Amino acid sequence: MFALILAFLIMFLSFLPFHLLSSPKGEKLQIIKIIKLDIQKAFPEIPQEISKRVLRFHLSSDPKTLNPALAMETSSTAVIGDLFSGLTKLDLKTMKVKPNLAQGWEVREGGKVWIFYLRKDVKWSDGKPFTADDVVFTFNEVYLNDKIPTTARDIFTIKGKKIKVRKIDEYTVEFILPEPFAPFLNSLGVEILPKHKLENYVKEGTFSTAWNVNTNPKEIVGTGAYKIEEYVKGQRVVYRANPYYYEKDENGNRLPYIKEKVGVIIPDPDTALLKFVNGEIDYIGVRAQDLLFLANQKDKDFVVYDLGATPSTTFLVFNQNPNAKIPKYKIKWFRDRTFRIAISHAIDREGIVKLVYNGLAQPLYTPITPANRPYYEESYYPKFEFNLKKARELLESIGFKDRDGDGILEDPEGHDLEFTLITNAGNKEREMMGAIIKEDLRKIGIKVHFQPIDFNTLVSKLTSPPYEWEAVIIGLTGSIDPHFGRNVWHSSGSLHMWYPRQKQPSTEWEKKVDELIDKGATELNYEKRVQIYREMFRIITEEQPMIFIAAPKSMVAVKKHLKNVFPTVWGWYEPYRVYLISDR
Repeated sequence: MFALILAFLIMFLSFLPFHLLSSPKGEKLQIIKIIKLDIQKAFPEIPQEISKRVLRFHLSSDPKTLNPALAMETSSTAVIGDLFSGLTKLDLKTMKVKPNLAQGWEVREGGKVWIFYLRKDVKWSDGKPFTADDVVFTFNEVYLNDKIPTTARDIFTIKGKKIKVRKIDEYTVEFILPEPFAPFLNSLGVEILPKHKLENYVKEGTFSTAWNVNTNPKEIVGTGAYKIEEYVKGQRVVYRANPYYYEKDENGNRLPYIKEKVGVIIPDPDTALLKFVNGEIDYIGVRAQDLLFLANQKDKDFVVYDLGATPSTTFLVFNQNPNAKIPKYKIKWFRDRTFRIAISHAIDREGIVKLVYNGLAQPLYTPITPANRPYYEESYYPKFEFNLKKARELLESIGFKDRDGDGILEDPEGHDLEFTLITNAGNKEREMMGAIIKEDLRKIGIKVHFQPIDFNTLVSKLTSPPYEWEAVIIGLTGSIDPHFGRNVWHSSGSLHMWYPRQKQPSTEWEKKVDELIDKGATELNYEKRVQIYREMFRIITEEQPMIFIAAPKSMVAVKKHLKNVFPTVWGWYEPYRVYLISDR
């Protein structure tokens, strides 16, 4: 599934060249050092002494839900990610799956049957024992329950068939697959849920409201490293270390090293950056425009890390849902491939890279970024160069003309070519993109009403009936395995944004994509899987249901009093071994 975790260090680093930044006014700025970590050399130390001070980090928004099975947006996953564990997890150094709540497994019948042996030393954060009943409940009653709107079901559907899960004994679980499933071990990183806390919600048919933002956070029970102690809307989320967390370091010290942390909710990224510089936040994601500000700081008590190309994508998408509460003639426009290709030609990706990201990004035309090797192969996918003349010609070829001479094109029925474009307020990059796109589309006779709105309101519009939106600039966090994007690319997917939850694919090209993503899931030959997904991504690129814009570099700034900090674009390496020195 698509999810985002930011990450971060201090030792065994390879260095990039220093960057000398110039300001718009031309005054001389200090040199800022940007570091790139060689994760293969990352090796966390065991601290001799750990500060008891509180770690503070930035949350850009209130969560939409505290229920991991229902979370589809980073505003929620950023808040609850440390509360839960999966049966497996990914080792970010080796990029291989390793045990987590499961201590081991065996495979039978050519990959159709998997037996998982669970750890016996795990307790939920309320002290109740973790058993096979929790695993069976999580899958059979929640993730595979058609009455619960969870994106996980998309992941565990193999060619239209669900997996089966059954308890063998108190600490052994059997998974039966309809076919061999290549990303199965990776997919079992999904959160396991407590049966004793959530079973009644399922029985009563109220699971969709369980663990909402008004729930007492002390009722949220997980097996993760932390639990929520307090949530104050619009202000903060306070975490305490789970006293029952099962992981320990080599000396037997219980992880995490940091026993208390606070997520400070700050919607405005400029305010958040100022609080970071002032010492009120310990680490923060860095945008390209932030580097000028950071370079001017006299006391550089922080380090900036370049994590490389982000797997996240930013794009413009039109609402193609025939059931959406928008004018039918607009849906007709949006479902026309030529219309979408025309708009793609009208997006100045190179200009956006320069103006929005200060050159620290690259134009993007595909559903994946350079972080998605080996699926990303730049020369394999078509590009839609910025060409306003060509864009206008394409629109005219499908009947759009300026019939009344007012500068706005009309469709053959006489409707002005105008639409409302939304994005999440406070995201300066997307707000700048929207302004640039609005102006360029104006030049070819399209009137755009650009409207930034609250992020969680935006997510509700995209994912819930009546789907009352026309166009949006938004992003997805990306995933290591293409199958984990099934909830986006498959026509039945809950995040198939342009027309979600289709009972049957509405176009031939979507039908072909469905076939390829299901084929890729059951192909065990690595090279063949790569070719299958490349073909799938090429079709999506050719059809442009999402008009991809840019892939920025991922950067993070970290205060020097944090140690054992190892960043990657896929998350933190050994995040619970991060510790603090020097009390304030």
